[in-house]
Amino acid sequence: MKLRWFVTLSSLPLLGVVTAFGIMPQTDVISQSQKTLIEDIALPTAQPVPSNATSFWRNDRVQRGDTVAELLRRLNVEDPTASDYLRNNKDAAGLRRLPVGKEVQAETDANGALLALRYLDGNANQVVIEKSGNGFKTHTLPAQTEKRTQIRTGEIETNLFAATDEAGLPDPAANQLSDIFGGDIDFHRDLRKGDKFTVIYEMNYINGEPVRTGRIISAEFINRGHIYRAAYFQTSENSGDYYSPDGKSMHKAFLRSPLEFSRISSVFSKSRFHPILNKWRAHKGVDYAAPIGTKVKVTSDGVVAFVGKQHGYGNVVMVDHQGHFTTVYGHLSRFAGGLHKGERVSQGQVIAYVGMTGLATGPHLHYEFRMNGVQRDPLKVALPDGKPISETQQAAFTAATSPLFAELDTFHNTRIAKLD
Repeated sequence: MKLRWFVTLSSLPLLGVVTAFGIMPQTDVISQSQKTLIEDIALPTAQPVPSNATSFWRNDRVQRGDTVAELLRRLNVEDPTASDYLRNNKDAAGLRRLPVGKEVQAETDANGALLALRYLDGNANQVVIEKSGNGFKTHTLPAQTEKRTQIRTGEIETNLFAATDEAGLPDPAANQLSDIFGGDIDFHRDLRKGDKFTVIYEMNYINGEPVRTGRIISAEFINRGHIYRAAYFQTSENSGDYYSPDGKSMHKAFLRSPLEFSRISSVFSKSRFHPILNKWRAHKGVDYAAPIGTKVKVTSDGVVAFVGKQHGYGNVVMVDHQGHFTTVYGHLSRFAGGLHKGERVSQGQVIAYVGMTGLATGPHLHYEFRMNGVQRDPLKVALPDGKPISETQQAAFTAATSPLFAELDTFHNTRIAKLD
């Protein structure tokens, strides 16, 4: 009886298979040919991966509250000897003092043992900690510096700053561009939509990372269809300037504006209604609306004649130039540190900051241009030119700048996509 139940139950799975798949009926031959084999198979012994066979580089940044152990954990370093060296050895003290945000790179083998660790110190030198025998050693490599030439092109839609930002031109280069052409183009009034510029400039790199914007080498600005071009030429061992293709200095004796980017809120006028005095009077200067703290630049080389408070000007700086010119900068919030009467200042030097002291209803700079004590409209007065290339340097100038102007020809009316 027990045997019959066994046979019946053991047949059910086979009958199910026959029904489901429609294979041939189970036979005694097939059932007799089925055998179960059990055999031991020897597997090869697992060998550890040699530490020098494969290495992996990982990088991470120092986080607030980090310990050496936590940083190594994120770098996938599992090496007690390395951890002890980095936590306790005086040669690795620089790692323990790294500020938040500093990048650290680690090379490990497949087992997590540290092979090398490197980072940049405060002077951009590369510090390398390497495995040496059963321990580690630290050495410092000098920073690898280089200059690369960059090219940016752009088109004016609203203002210069917005266009240079859209083109990816760094702010220091944008400021240089404004200074170079500022004597010919009033960037507050003369710009039109569709004006174009091309800038070829240097960028300084340390260990492959951009760190500082260098000098503009050459540039072109097309304003209202008129083409302005300039290239830098080294006139002596320690000085140089920007010149047009015919050798004229791009720098006028005076800048058109003492501010880099702003808008004119009030022009020079013989009769203007004063918003505070509530009466009509002459406005013998130009007002530039700008946020408090905006840098104010002296428009020409000169000597400071006055620094302090004076009547409706509030905080004011007055500078004498070339014997019969004077510029005035009023309503200032504060003066540049150490600025004093009798100090010599250079064109473009920051002398003060925009404010709203004196008779002012809002933050702005009041700027005056005086000739022999008489106020003149700084936006219209003919400004004296800078010194052109001397005859003795003309040949050297042509040889040095001709390739630069030829390069501008290559990119004339061309838009270059910002790839970086």
